[in-house]
Amino acid sequence: MTVLLMTPPMTQLNTPYPATAYLTGFLRSRGYEAVQRDPAIELFLEMMTAPALNIIRQHVEDNFESFEDDELPDVIYTFLAEFDRYRLAVEPAIRFLQGKDLSLALRIISRRFLPEGPAFDAIAQMEAVSGDVLKSAFGNLGVQDKAKYLATLFINDLSAVITQGVDPYFEVSRYGERLAAANPSFDNLYDTLMGEPSFSSEILEQLVEQYLEEAQPSVVALTVPFPGNMLGALRIAQTCKAINPDLPVVMGGGFVNTELRALKDPRVFEFVDFICLDDGERPFMTLLEFFDGKREIDELVRTYFLAEDDKGEPYVHYNENADLHDIPQTDVGTPIYDGLPLTEYLSLCEMLNPMHRIWSDGRWNKLTIAHGCYWRKCSFCDVTLDYIDRYDAAGADILVDRIEELIEETGQTGFHFVDEAAPPKALFALARRLIERGVVISWWGNIRFEKTFTPERCQLLADSGCIAVSGGLEVASDRLLKLMKKGVSVEQVARVTKGFSDAGILVHAYLMYGFPTQTEQESIDALDMVRQMMEHGCFQSAYWHRFAATAHSPIGIHPEEYGITLAERPEILFAENDVDFTDPTGTDHDMIGEGLRKALYNYMHGIGFDQPMHFWFDKPVTRTLVKKDLISRAINDLITSD
Repeated sequence: MTVLLMTPPMTQLNTPYPATAYLTGFLRSRGYEAVQRDPAIELFLEMMTAPALNIIRQHVEDNFESFEDDELPDVIYTFLAEFDRYRLAVEPAIRFLQGKDLSLALRIISRRFLPEGPAFDAIAQMEAVSGDVLKSAFGNLGVQDKAKYLATLFINDLSAVITQGVDPYFEVSRYGERLAAANPSFDNLYDTLMGEPSFSSEILEQLVEQYLEEAQPSVVALTVPFPGNMLGALRIAQTCKAINPDLPVVMGGGFVNTELRALKDPRVFEFVDFICLDDGERPFMTLLEFFDGKREIDELVRTYFLAEDDKGEPYVHYNENADLHDIPQTDVGTPIYDGLPLTEYLSLCEMLNPMHRIWSDGRWNKLTIAHGCYWRKCSFCDVTLDYIDRYDAAGADILVDRIEELIEETGQTGFHFVDEAAPPKALFALARRLIERGVVISWWGNIRFEKTFTPERCQLLADSGCIAVSGGLEVASDRLLKLMKKGVSVEQVARVTKGFSDAGILVHAYLMYGFPTQTEQESIDALDMVRQMMEHGCFQSAYWHRFAATAHSPIGIHPEEYGITLAERPEILFAENDVDFTDPTGTDHDMIGEGLRKALYNYMHGIGFDQPMHFWFDKPVTRTLVKKDLISRAINDLITSD
């Protein structure tokens, strides 16, 4: 039996999404023949060629035939006006971003080789505030990084041309996302799938036909990590069924695990045969045993399939089978990347900030230190779901063994630990074992800003190869941090992040606004505390997220405990996640959010720290009540305690 595993478009362009690599390693360790492909990156690369741009231009000209030049979107106007330069530059730019033609950097930084569309306006906007930002960021010798940044802007412009002029569902990281995300009805996706295929869909179908011909699979498995992967997954499934209606198609992944827990629409099963929830190893292996005749259908684990009621009517059946337990982390095996085009991924530089760019720059091997979250108390988090609630660690020696196996296979020593929050004790044990065994890697991951991360332990992590960490400061308000059961305080976060930064480890802070009962005053104060922390070098990068109540979080389950009222929900036949709510506080979070993002963007580029808080907002806002020396005093407490 041959299993073909695929990641639908789109995910990161710089490194493979790890789900198929995890399952490939597990299945091969159990004696199955597993093959994996990444149509996400291959679709993108097919669209970034000179012949493809010819087709894209024809689509754009047809779609904007009746428009005058001054009516065209800026990115479309530039594309048509500079088409010959785009066509000439696209393939060299891709090769450069793949690390295959580094000598092109000098031509790129001349600012005369790549056509410059609206994406390049970001440079002019920053230069209007702080002068020559490229020289400030890269100096006179940072040729490769400067060229990578400019080439990324060029790719962003071309992607926008496709989205605005050819295929409205195409986005580099959110392909058709709005069709699936928290959508209670399957109608929008179904109508799209039944309609004429888009330009990108046609290329995707050709890729899938090629994969099926090469692999001759007995089963196709699709991982759907995000809402933006669902349309691509169903397109792939649709193509598989058109080629071979009897070929079983199985679906799972993060989006499925989070949003399809109340699935009822039978039409989904016109495309797929089985949908598995939560960790895929046990459900998928049980399915394969069913296909082999070794299991009955009522033995399937956490799996949806189509059944018939007493009247012969189809309905969506869910089989739990709690008697079969999940595979422990010690036995899931090492991810295997064989079959993925590791030399074809693009290293991008989407922002000048050194920490922020890690997500899109470099090829990272992905590993999990521990399944689930050791804390699992935060009220905004999906703590009731398996991927958070079931904590299971593998141990330091097993992890280092897997690290060495991955280095041997991929030739890469960069690792991204993809835990919800890496447990401190396990991190310290891993760091010591890496040092003891002389394993040289560079690694980063997500943590909670626990007080156990002392300066000495931060240095231990740095010595083991830690280059960056990310974690939640969230609302930067002690009252709200306590309400959300985060288990940290603002001053504690300042001390911990400063300890990491002083050890030479880059720090990214996740920020949140619009939390239940959050006032305008608390939002302004939070911004001031973030300003102080960034000015004092506690963290280098951050991102403001608008709070969303989710159906599987404590807030979504018990909204009355947080002072909000949930909106009446429609009948859920397909996806369910974000839940609308009413907050009696009445804060204008839309206006506040714009100012928060504007300020943070400047702070991440090292500018704007001297501006008063009201400078960033379109409307008058309350004055900050935060003491000017709050963070410096917290940091000095750290120094004194040393």
